[in-house]
Amino acid sequence: MRALHDAVLFDRDGTLVVDVPYNGDPALVRPMPGARAALDRLRSAGLRLGVVTNQSGLARGRFTRAQLEAVHSRVEELLGPFHVWRICPHDDAAGCRCRKPAPGLIEDAAAALGTVPQRCIVVGDIGRDMVAAGAAGAAGILIPTPVTLPPEIAAAPAVVADLPAAAELILERQRLVTPCSVRERAGTVLVVRADSAGDVLVTGPGIRAVAASAERVVLLCGPRGRAAAELLPGVAEIVEARLPWIDPRPAPVDAAYVRELTAQLAGIGADEAIIFTSYHQSALPLALLLRAVGIGRITAISEDYPGSLLDVRHRVPVGLPEAERARSVAAAAGFALPDTDDGGMRIVPGPVRDRGDYIVVHPGASVAARSCPPETMRAVVAALAAAGHRVVVTGGPEERDLAAFVAAQVAADAGLLSLPALADLLAGAACVIVGNTGPAHLAAAVGTPVVSLFAPTVPFGQWGPYRVPHVRLGDAEAPCRDTRDTRCAVPGHPCLTTIRPAEVLAALRLLGVRAPEQRREEVAA
Repeated sequence: MRALHDAVLFDRDGTLVVDVPYNGDPALVRPMPGARAALDRLRSAGLRLGVVTNQSGLARGRFTRAQLEAVHSRVEELLGPFHVWRICPHDDAAGCRCRKPAPGLIEDAAAALGTVPQRCIVVGDIGRDMVAAGAAGAAGILIPTPVTLPPEIAAAPAVVADLPAAAELILERQRLVTPCSVRERAGTVLVVRADSAGDVLVTGPGIRAVAASAERVVLLCGPRGRAAAELLPGVAEIVEARLPWIDPRPAPVDAAYVRELTAQLAGIGADEAIIFTSYHQSALPLALLLRAVGIGRITAISEDYPGSLLDVRHRVPVGLPEAERARSVAAAAGFALPDTDDGGMRIVPGPVRDRGDYIVVHPGASVAARSCPPETMRAVVAALAAAGHRVVVTGGPEERDLAAFVAAQVAADAGLLSLPALADLLAGAACVIVGNTGPAHLAAAVGTPVVSLFAPTVPFGQWGPYRVPHVRLGDAEAPCRDTRDTRCAVPGHPCLTTIRPAEVLAALRLLGVRAPEQRREEVAA
């Protein structure tokens, strides 16, 4: 069974050691509280450790390379050895790919460790560390200090108090996806995710874990998630049913509905069931019906007392990435991903496509509170086109007018696409600009970088693009933060109306996305 992560990459100053500006004196090195014990816990767990640090003092002549190396020798003397050090010696004016918030240091460190950024966690103390982690596709954990700005704290995917807490969070996430004992073989397993397409996609790693040891996996989904369910690896059969306690537009529940659904569940012939849910959903109504049809083993998350409805009652901490939350439910039932599976988002492979020179903009969202205002998206598309980018605008069946308005006369409107066709379009894109909605997760599943226009109504660390290079934009401190509202109750929708086209262009540069003409000029130079 493969570990959740391969490596942890640390910022140096303010994270591992007390920040002494432009320090070239080993005598001034002082570890942060609890640093050595925290690092030793991670080493003992088999994780490789590295340091990724901006050191512009070299470019500015504040210390020599020999002095820097002496400082790093002292750090290792106090904190133990690191598998890799990666240093940016440049200042901000250099425009290099290695100075954080650019992702170069993280990419280089991961390569030196024989892994990829998507299997690394970056621990740092300021926003630059978290932005660099995201742009590389790595996970991020922020440890604030007095110099950390409040917006940086609000935007971070995870925030802890100190290095011991960071180590505990990293190890807890590993424990949650590790079964106490792995099932060698199971029969027919019913897995359930009765949500939208994005919810079904993020459940994919958990379903693959079940499929690794089950003879047959049957997925029960709702009509909103059916198209995504058809793209998931490991699913042998799909059963579609509306669950009124899940569906946002529920039909009445009566005896006839219960009889029909019970008969549908009985016809599956499952030996056991695993119910995947979001934080606000209850697995218990379905568990009752599954008991009625004789399902012998049922696993689900439940904060409410389940009585005899669940055989395995699972609980998870708040803010866990949804893909890992799903894996943790599967692990509670005894299922784990095999060594050959890296744990990322996946769909059934379509035609193999090279990464293209166009950008996809998806302006809509499944709920209004997460949708960027049309005027903002239109301005973004205009700026992209003016910068020389080819832009393709997408939208669902109810977003045709929105897509046409945003595309205006400067971008192509992709028209109405099936989900497989949308996946194929995203797979060929250089980047996707999208809010917190299904196509963001579909982009992650095909490995396409994301500029995430993320409304903070739900936690970014839980619902942001998973294991794919990304940059988060939007006001993370907006009053709608953590309200989980589906319609914005704040006048002016400030979390997303504050996004400016220049920010989107800067995000593309961080992700290494260049307009075709820019690339030709770089090649010629």
